[in-house]
Amino acid sequence: MESLSLIESKIFTWDHLQKQIAIWRFKDKKIVFSNGCFDVLHLGHVEYLSKARDLGNILIVGLNSDESVRRIKGAHRPVNNEQARAVTLAALSFVDCIILFGEDTPQELIKLVQPDILVKGKDYDGKEIVGSDVVKARGGKVVTIELTKGYSTTHIIELAHKVHL
Repeated sequence: MESLSLIESKIFTWDHLQKQIAIWRFKDKKIVFSNGCFDVLHLGHVEYLSKARDLGNILIVGLNSDESVRRIKGAHRPVNNEQARAVTLAALSFVDCIILFGEDTPQELIKLVQPDILVKGKDYDGKEIVGSDVVKARGGKVVTIELTKGYSTTHIIELAHKVHL
């Protein structure tokens, strides 16, 4: 299999994901789930997702669709379209699956995945994490991971605009 085909094979449809989860569960794999826009992939994303993957055997990343990014972040976002963001994330060796979702939150996707571990950044400490009820109901854990200081997509975009003014 060529490299790009291998990368693209990690981008799943909801039906395909449901079947693959059954296989991973049969093989007794510990499934970790995280989600986000991942608009401009940077060091902070790489460190965060690699730490998430270290918590289990399989890392599933829920990726906001272009439409949902616009609703959440505004009309000027995303910078990169959903296909570009999905392929870029799938190219990371420690990411096993990318799944797009169009809602503003990953609640329905988390219900489908039923992850053993749900991961968000430490910026969610003390806040209600969407899907935590689903994960805890089946005995799973919710983990927050320290974010890499100095790295933020919003900050990168703001700096780029200042340079071009």
